[in-house]
Amino acid sequence: MEIWNKGVLVTGASRGLGLELSRALVRSGAKVVMVARGAKDLDAAVRVVRDDAATANLGGEAHGLAFDVGDKEAIHRISGAAAAIVSPIEIVVHAASSLGPAPMPLLMDTDCEDLQRVLAVNLVGPFRLTKVLAGPMVLRQRGLVLFISSDAAVSAYAGWGSYGVSKAAQDHLARSFAAELDPVRFFAVDPGEMDTKMHADAMPDADPATLARPADVAAQLLRLIAQAATLTNGARLVAADFAGGGR
Repeated sequence: MEIWNKGVLVTGASRGLGLELSRALVRSGAKVVMVARGAKDLDAAVRVVRDDAATANLGGEAHGLAFDVGDKEAIHRISGAAAAIVSPIEIVVHAASSLGPAPMPLLMDTDCEDLQRVLAVNLVGPFRLTKVLAGPMVLRQRGLVLFISSDAAVSAYAGWGSYGVSKAAQDHLARSFAAELDPVRFFAVDPGEMDTKMHADAMPDADPATLARPADVAAQLLRLIAQAATLTNGARLVAADFAGGGR
């Protein structure tokens, strides 16, 4: 799929993979709307992306919208504002994610309200936002939606229950949308373990040297996007498979 001059919405864009992917997309000429909950961190992230693009004299754009994707009332505000800024939105990346409380408790020790919050951010929010943004894609008969997944979606780890459940359901959400809305493309993508604040919160003793750099994973996702039309719609993909020359 072509990236140049495309309208793109990236959630969870103030840090980690969301930030690095926004930077890579803008450097590739996309018009990117960066969404994150914290306005201060988001403003700083947008400045970083804009400064980077300006230094490289590239044609992309970066815009920020401070909203919580887990808030039902925010969904139409996000979609409406994003469409007004960079219409049409042709690529959506659901990178916003919540682990729940840290340190991460066992399921038996997890409060129902904490599980609800994880599901609101990781599953229900992306569901609502996709419902709004995928409709115009269907009318145009083109578009791409990426759900950032995890190996916790397919393997059970003690203490990762809420997060794993949300990501497993999100994977199936991608498959279900693909079955119903083809030729719009939907994929769940496992980025692998990355050197991010989120990973440090979950596993503070992990050696950062053993973890992937978000910027490298962002480059892999750009290759995936370029090949989207050739991939099986609804597939669960691994970002590392798109390293180097890709598949």
